Amino acid sequence: MLRTIIAGTAAGLLALTLSASPAHAIANGEEVPDGHYTFSVKLTMTGIPTAAGGKRNSGCSGALVSARWIITAGHCFRDQNGVRVERPVADVTTADVGRTDVTDTSHGIQTTIIAVRQSPTADVALAELAEPVRGVRPIALANNAPKIGAILRVTGYGSTTSTNPTPVTHLRTGKLSVVTLSDTEIGLHGYAPSPDTTPCPYDSGAPYFVERGKQWPRLVGVVSNGPSCPHTETENGARTDNITTWIRSTIHAY
Repeated sequence: MLRTIIAGTAAGLLALTLSASPAHAIANGEEVPDGHYTFSVKLTMTGIPTAAGGKRNSGCSGALVSARWIITAGHCFRDQNGVRVERPVADVTTADVGRTDVTDTSHGIQTTIIAVRQSPTADVALAELAEPVRGVRPIALANNAPKIGAILRVTGYGSTTSTNPTPVTHLRTGKLSVVTLSDTEIGLHGYAPSPDTTPCPYDSGAPYFVERGKQWPRLVGVVSNGPSCPHTETENGARTDNITTWIRSTIHAY
């Protein structure tokens, strides 16, 4: 399932979007200590048009890649027909950046999304912020694919379960191991703290990254879809290591 969730404003019920579930806030993961992985982003969409003429709310996760741009899943920006689009679709899309706990407004920034660019090859989107983020170091971009067996970390603000999912306000994290690799996707299995540590609803777009010694974290993918969380099956991430040229050209063109 896509790692995005739809909140129906009319009925007040939550429903999964599409047959693939959106990513959740790391099930069986752990809370991130304050001040760590501050490039992580929480997206909140309010008032997305529906095919029935109503409105819905949703949310995603992401990562800062430059002072004015974040990266997330392409399916986080879909019109009323479920088609990925190059524009904000909600009445308001807010981005909390640099806040381990989004209720703590003494750190980071909350701003809005003003433009979207969709990758032509993967479930990846870049979203432009209304104002630049100062004092937060963006995640680095990897140029090489992770090897089979590599351990990746993920950070997100999604739910911790697929049952009555609700996004968390405190950033969570976990580790997964790479089991497959295609031109557009990374297949992953839960690794730590548990074999069923996996993304959940509202984790869509959360960064998968490599940590190596004292090197700054390097982005290799974003959460895209997977089974209901938590699970021990294969989670599918959208690769970013092979679209870094597109990422860089996009964020430098505006």
